[in-house]
Amino acid sequence: MNFRSFSFRPQLIDSLKHYRREDFSADLAAGVTVGVVALPLAMAFGIASGVKPEAGIFTAIVAGFLISALGGSRVQIGGPAGAFVALLYAIVERYGVANLLIATMMAGAMLFAMGALRLGQVIRFIPVSIVIGFTNGIAVIIAMQQLKDFFGLEIARMPANFLSQIGALWAARGTVNWAAIALGTASLVLLFFWPKTYQANHQPWRRWMARVPGTIIVLVIGVTAVLLGLQVETIGSRFGGIPQGLPAMKLPDFDWTTAQTLFAPTLSIALLGAIESLLCARVADGMTGERHNPNQELMAQGVANMVVPLFGGIAATGTIARTVTNVRSGARSPVAGMIHAVTLLAIILLLAPVASNIPMAVLAAILLFVAWNMGDWSAFGRLKQFSMSYRTIMLATFGLTVVFDITVAVEVGLVLASLFFIHRISSITRLEPIRLPANLATLPDGNRVEAWRVFGSLFFGSVSILESLADPAREQPDVLVLEMHQVINLDTTGLDALETIQTQLERSGKTLVITEATEQPLSLMRRSGFVARIGEDNVFDDLDTALNALADRHRVDPDGLATE
Repeated sequence: MNFRSFSFRPQLIDSLKHYRREDFSADLAAGVTVGVVALPLAMAFGIASGVKPEAGIFTAIVAGFLISALGGSRVQIGGPAGAFVALLYAIVERYGVANLLIATMMAGAMLFAMGALRLGQVIRFIPVSIVIGFTNGIAVIIAMQQLKDFFGLEIARMPANFLSQIGALWAARGTVNWAAIALGTASLVLLFFWPKTYQANHQPWRRWMARVPGTIIVLVIGVTAVLLGLQVETIGSRFGGIPQGLPAMKLPDFDWTTAQTLFAPTLSIALLGAIESLLCARVADGMTGERHNPNQELMAQGVANMVVPLFGGIAATGTIARTVTNVRSGARSPVAGMIHAVTLLAIILLLAPVASNIPMAVLAAILLFVAWNMGDWSAFGRLKQFSMSYRTIMLATFGLTVVFDITVAVEVGLVLASLFFIHRISSITRLEPIRLPANLATLPDGNRVEAWRVFGSLFFGSVSILESLADPAREQPDVLVLEMHQVINLDTTGLDALETIQTQLERSGKTLVITEATEQPLSLMRRSGFVARIGEDNVFDDLDTALNALADRHRVDPDGLATE
């Protein structure tokens, strides 16, 4: 790493340079709005991730404040995210909550290192087919995990595996709670139609009601129903309520032997957090017309994920829904995100006892709504418009995310994308013979000249095209000319293939000539000593110069070239 290039400059510093009172008023309104929206989502994501609801709230408060204060985006909101639900639930099932906290802290260190090493742009190299595949897969997993609470089924703990979840749901089908179904269905219908019903109306009070998030409305209705005697499971009956305030900071129990077994989940949290955060920041850029600093954003995510577990929180990243709400609410600086965190803290200080009465069926309905909005379901209908490679990658990533886990899905997706890319590039790499004038194709002293034009990229996936030139059974010319002005790249495997050709020619006293090599291939050939082995006098800037030199070297009248 070049430490001189290291830079840690949060967007907040630049935003406060010309900060005005009206900016704070706008940020205050946006921050309070997002804080209210974030409350039910934070609880729901915490529960869906296999931990207590307060873990999601603590994450939204601590990580939300740090990501806004230290991040590279002016409007991004951080906190627990739906993208993490399947991954964190699987980690809790396999390793336990304590090890999840350790893995989150190590992932935070990894995220900070990625930002410090300026790897923010590299994350964008992940193909969109993989992103859509695992996002839709995560949405399916989130929805599947909510069916237990939506139907009020009596299942002690949902398994992490998709197929096992289907079996558990089917086995518990006789324990349906019709009150939970009625409340969950009503909540879901209201969430889908609430904003559409009121935004289109011209009456002032209805337009004001449209600004109230539908999630808050269904929470109020659900709590009211419980207080009136509706018999459904609540946060209080399952978890014993929510504490009023943040817990004391506590370092998770750590031993190196356990940490070594957590490398895979740590890497998964770091990569997913980086991908989701930078995707979210790009969405915000599209809405605001600005550009975020991806490296600063990764470092802020890293700091947040190192600190959050000290309060019992889970992994955090940028959240698209809350960020979009922040932008639409008029946020002007990272101060809005910091206010959103303070708002959440104020809510749990004042209203934690009331939260005990929130029905699990309502939270399930909220997450089903989130899952529906999270997925790009129209992408399946558009598959026929794209290539076979795109369809294969997206469907494979989607299927593996649902059936196995997101780590396997992304790994296989990246391997498939790489293989298809290699195949595509190798398919456009080719050789074409160049017709030479008769007096240059066969020289007066009997030497035979053969010229070939090379197209594309000479790398490990395409060097087979040179095998025909290196075939020992082939009658080799006395002078072999390779014209390379359309070779865009040469790797060490391609260079090795050229050296094989040169060695075979040299053993027979024959010559290899290179012409018009572009900057990268020529640089590699010089640095490796290949040019020195074939001789500087056999490397030319263009084909005409090479043929004229061959004509002079063999005392041939070069007029044949001019009349070609």
